[in-house]
Amino acid sequence: MYGLYEKSLRRGLTPDVIPHHVAMIIDGNRRWARQLGLASAADGHRAGAAKVAEFLDWCDELGVGVVTLYLLSSDNLRHRDSDELQDLIEIIADLAEKISTHRDWQVKHVGSLQNLPERLVGALRQAEGASAGGTGLHVNLAVGYGGRTEIVDAIRSIVADHGATGGTIDSLADELTPELIGEHLYTSGQPDPDLVIRTSGEQRLSDFMLWQSAHSEFYFVEALGPDLRQVDFLRALRDYAGRQRRFGG
Repeated sequence: MYGLYEKSLRRGLTPDVIPHHVAMIIDGNRRWARQLGLASAADGHRAGAAKVAEFLDWCDELGVGVVTLYLLSSDNLRHRDSDELQDLIEIIADLAEKISTHRDWQVKHVGSLQNLPERLVGALRQAEGASAGGTGLHVNLAVGYGGRTEIVDAIRSIVADHGATGGTIDSLADELTPELIGEHLYTSGQPDPDLVIRTSGEQRLSDFMLWQSAHSEFYFVEALGPDLRQVDFLRALRDYAGRQRRFGG
């Protein structure tokens, strides 16, 4: 029955209604592991990483151009248990390597390298280098990411650039625009997400793409991250296709 339902959903998703940029918060990995009585949260994170790889294939096959994945927040780095964090770092490093050699995708790290362990920094840089010539799906890995920090970093970069050319505070105030700030974000040069999806039933952004999602559409899925099905994603796209985007209006 699900197969027939998926085919029915797909028929209504013509290329003109597919979002160009989808941002995804895969949430609920730890709860998934607890509910199944698994040994550790790492089991849930591994299942979540496997689902991420599957999700990217779905996006690619449907014609999505850019996907941003929220994998590790700056808050996670400060507050997660050290053993769980170490497992998560290895899982993300392995995922970055896998994605960078899959199809003709291009991988980009979005986030701060500050406080990231050397192992993870190396894996992210290697993934970017290995996929630099990719012309297919563009995959942003939000690792060590925080939306507020991103905005602060952008302002600092603007101030530094302005000061280096001898500019004054008064002249900077005149030149500061949303467009200028956008050019200094981690996602500089990329379109803002059209659709932001979060799993696990939670309905909050958790400091994710605060600037870029100002005019995004949001869709919340009840399924925990590892339980996300393609039919859930197709429902999200159907819902998105039926909305009238107002861009703040």
